[in-house]
Amino acid sequence: MSRPIYYGYWLIVAAFIAQFVSVGAQSYVIGPFMIPMTTELGWTRAEFTLPRTIGQVVMAFTGFFIGSLVDRKGARGFMLGGVVILSVALFLLSKVNALWQWILLNGVVLTIGASLIGNLVVNVTLAKWFVDFRGRAIAFAAMGVSFAGVLLTPLATWAIDLYGWRTGWQLLSIGAFIFVVPTALAMRRSPEDYNLNLDGKSDHQVSQGFAQKAEDDFNNSMTRAQALRSLTFYWLVIAFGMFGITIQVMLIQTVPFMTDAGYDRTTAALMITIASVPALVSKPIWGWLIDGLQPKPLASISAAITGGSLFVIVYGAHVASLPILITGFAVLGFGWGGMIPLQEVIWASYFGRRYLGGVRSAAMPFSIMLTAGAPLATSYYYDVFGDYNGAILIVAVANMLSAVLILFLKKPNQP
Repeated sequence: MSRPIYYGYWLIVAAFIAQFVSVGAQSYVIGPFMIPMTTELGWTRAEFTLPRTIGQVVMAFTGFFIGSLVDRKGARGFMLGGVVILSVALFLLSKVNALWQWILLNGVVLTIGASLIGNLVVNVTLAKWFVDFRGRAIAFAAMGVSFAGVLLTPLATWAIDLYGWRTGWQLLSIGAFIFVVPTALAMRRSPEDYNLNLDGKSDHQVSQGFAQKAEDDFNNSMTRAQALRSLTFYWLVIAFGMFGITIQVMLIQTVPFMTDAGYDRTTAALMITIASVPALVSKPIWGWLIDGLQPKPLASISAAITGGSLFVIVYGAHVASLPILITGFAVLGFGWGGMIPLQEVIWASYFGRRYLGGVRSAAMPFSIMLTAGAPLATSYYYDVFGDYNGAILIVAVANMLSAVLILFLKKPNQP
């Protein structure tokens, strides 16, 4: 008799959908709304971007308080509450008329809702269901992030241009609720709760020693307090923080960056799609490489590719060459493809799965020191200098430094 499908595979699908909605609502749809909203409401681009900087702080502290609870209670309750909060925030964004309303709803309320259904919650869950195939599991789930760029950015642009930005927010609100509620109901804390083995292994395989890696991963897990006493913890925060600012900046600024360079809004939104497609299709490749090779050098390569692509993008805008811009964004997407799975696998393999929610959430307030100000600083740079070029080049250099730092990472000493 054939064995039933391992439930962890259904969790990959659920995590795909959750990240599609969470990251899409926070980042991928913001760019298309920038010019219509700032034009109608009279805000500067720095004022428009301010909620995403505040949102980084809110996300960090939301994660810090729920991380250990996810370890103990699982993701379902947090995600059900999160989708309600997120959907209400998205709908109310259609009613904003004042800057303080935009900051409160987008920077605080929306971010809390998205955090409760997003990366921390679902990736910690997946890390508890997979060890041998952790890279592929997280990579396939992270395809939801890239798919948001493939679908949501052009869809949001189309909806805004056809119906107006207020209706655009309302449509996003309805879509988020419809997609995430069944996803949240599907979540499960860990395979042990259901008498299942990690990676879908049979009891016979476990008895034959094929689950030794999973057992070692659990037994060598570090608590939040132990991780905070490890120097490796802080090197990871710095390295991945400098890597991660790229996505924070480019998802928000690409559409205005391209329109400022003389391209129409459809072409500008298309650049996000061009970056998102290779990010989407390369994630399984990164996942396969992670499970077969060492993730650390792969993460360094991913960071270097991402940084190099930004130099190409700025040059392409400078010489007004659409083919060069398309090449730059395509390469950017390939570098992005490795970012989430590599980061999550390195954190899990260095600190173990047992207390991973607590460890990952402890890193978030530290990461915020590096990433929170990047979108706001980029918009401020534009307001002062009239373009984004210098700010994007600084981000490129940060990625190159991240690539070097990652190579020097060492596993923490076990307690």
